Amino acid sequence: MRPQVNLALDIGNTRTKIGLFRGNKLVEQAIWTDWTLQDLPAYGNRAGVDRVILSSVAEPDEALRELLGDHFHVLELTHLTPLPFENRYKTPQTLGKDRLAAVAGAQALLPGHNCLVVDCGTCIKYDLLTHDGVYCGGNIAPGARMRIQAMHHFTARLPEVAVHMPADFTGTSTETALQNGALRGAALEIEGFVRLFEQQYKPLTVVLTGGDAAFFQPHLHLDRLIIEPELTLIGLNHILEHNT
Repeated sequence: MRPQVNLALDIGNTRTKIGLFRGNKLVEQAIWTDWTLQDLPAYGNRAGVDRVILSSVAEPDEALRELLGDHFHVLELTHLTPLPFENRYKTPQTLGKDRLAAVAGAQALLPGHNCLVVDCGTCIKYDLLTHDGVYCGGNIAPGARMRIQAMHHFTARLPEVAVHMPADFTGTSTETALQNGALRGAALEIEGFVRLFEQQYKPLTVVLTGGDAAFFQPHLHLDRLIIEPELTLIGLNHILEHNT
């Protein structure tokens, strides 16, 4: 008997990430920036997909959901979807689906571990999952580009500088001073939050993900750190498997 083929769809504002899974194994992934409604069922049928999990930052798309439902078993991730962990967030209806999926991804990768997911994207998001499967919540801070752009936008004379980490932590020009403040400051913030969480949850493994994860990773001095670019897709598949 062949393993079930799952399709995880992470639909953002400007792009859609697609993950094809055979059971728990990610066998293919892609990023689509220009697609039509018909492209998704066509791709799924070619790949022999049985089930689809759909997560979108926008309001639910009834047309997309119905079209996918004509071809596959479909699960749409909402704040009401049963999760493989206990969610203790006090306002689950406001919790980003990307955060839920990332936590589920950490659980799939490191079951029975205390995990702090650090998602380095437009914002830097921190989400804590305990070894006994409890999601406690987390924090949200400005991301790398947002920090740099804010200093330029809210001042009269500071330039917008490149996302580049200076070799020395002392800025010797306005450019390197801004880069150190924004970028090295963000790296130190990440390390600081990890230290705080470690005071209560030991041992703690940090799971780094997001578009800027590879940028920050060399500048983080942490004992237990892994990087997983496809954490959200892995988590969506984990949630789908939990609901099967």
